[in-house]
Amino acid sequence: MPETYDLIVRGGEVVNHAGRGMADIGVRGGKFAAIGDLSQASAGETFDARGLTVLPGVIDSQVHFREPGLEWKEDLETGARSAVLGGVVAVFEMPNTEPTTTDAEALADKLARARDRMQCDHAFYVGGTHENAQYLGELERLPGCCGVKVFMGASTGTLLVPDDEGVAAILRNINRRGTFHSEDEYRLAERRPLARTGDWTSHPEVRDAESAIRSTRRLVALAKKLGKRIHVLHVTTAAEIAFLADHKDVASVEVTPQHLTLTAPEAYERLKGFAQMNPPIREAQHQQALWRGVAMGVADVLGSDHAPHTRDEKARPYPASPSGMPGVQTLVPVMLTHVAEGRLTLERFVDLTSHGQQRIFGLADKGRIAEGYDADLTIVDLNARKTIRHEEMASRSGWTPFDGFEARGWPIATIIRGQAVMRDGALTGPAQGRPVRFLEALEGQ
Repeated sequence: MPETYDLIVRGGEVVNHAGRGMADIGVRGGKFAAIGDLSQASAGETFDARGLTVLPGVIDSQVHFREPGLEWKEDLETGARSAVLGGVVAVFEMPNTEPTTTDAEALADKLARARDRMQCDHAFYVGGTHENAQYLGELERLPGCCGVKVFMGASTGTLLVPDDEGVAAILRNINRRGTFHSEDEYRLAERRPLARTGDWTSHPEVRDAESAIRSTRRLVALAKKLGKRIHVLHVTTAAEIAFLADHKDVASVEVTPQHLTLTAPEAYERLKGFAQMNPPIREAQHQQALWRGVAMGVADVLGSDHAPHTRDEKARPYPASPSGMPGVQTLVPVMLTHVAEGRLTLERFVDLTSHGQQRIFGLADKGRIAEGYDADLTIVDLNARKTIRHEEMASRSGWTPFDGFEARGWPIATIIRGQAVMRDGALTGPAQGRPVRFLEALEGQ
């Protein structure tokens, strides 16, 4: 008797742990149930993937969706809509909201807000502070928490932990991998007078490469001393790539599409405040080092650092303009263009957007096309040619730094736990995103 599945994705080129090859994928109960020749099998639903490439669902492990408190820039609903339209199946969202996500009540509030509103699966970081350090070991194990996030620079209020004593107290109290924005706040404070009013080309001078490597050296030394694992977000400098390559025993590394694609000073001259983010877009020699880090395996994951602001906010003269740009909807087409142009392989793209997240964050049932895992797929057309436009962005901010970018490769469908939530640029059903589960926090779930 032929096998029966809930869904069969037929005839696509599948990229997974076995490499690249033509295969069908059978889904049952929201999980991958078979990979291979399923021509004799039947299914309640069939997706014709002929001519398309079937990837493990892309996971964006760094987004700022601004809710609660900053919903005029973005909210969980609009951010998640951007994600699935861009081929992203799950996001890890940051704690710098208002109020900040620094206790169990704030985490529970975000999870409640996400229910029946977020199209994609999701998890939330808890912010590490001087005040909550002693509680972080409990907080990091709560359902829906992807880990502890610490701002060593570039934040305000209690989320800023610039001192080694504060960072050490946080590391002592956590057991999962800690996630860090690594810029030296003391050096940043010294260099703020270097900002030239209305001149965004001064942004990478204020937040110079030394600010980044100085902080990262301090962070790694603390991690080594305390025997803890760390994840360094949005690495931007040649010195950090070289340094972190020698400390992979404790440190994992994130890079972003923006830093791999945009360069100073051209981006600031062309985009002005819309090119401003922290750490900054830097000069070509730093970008070249990031690509070496990708090629040599130093970089573990790609994150978009989706951090939208309104056009009016970004139009303020520097340094009054805020740092951050949207990116979750453009991550896949921008990086597939780099694949098309030979800067990385499709297999490496998969490693940076799903396998890497599964490995670094310890995802319980996501990040691989493998039997028993959640049936999450990003289906792309590698032959598509499409121009990224402001008006097609679902983010509440309504703009992208990649407006006019000619993409080579485009997401055609987003499938989450066996349900197509996006096809051909349109949402296909109600919001049914669920919290992501993690191996180090399974107790009681």
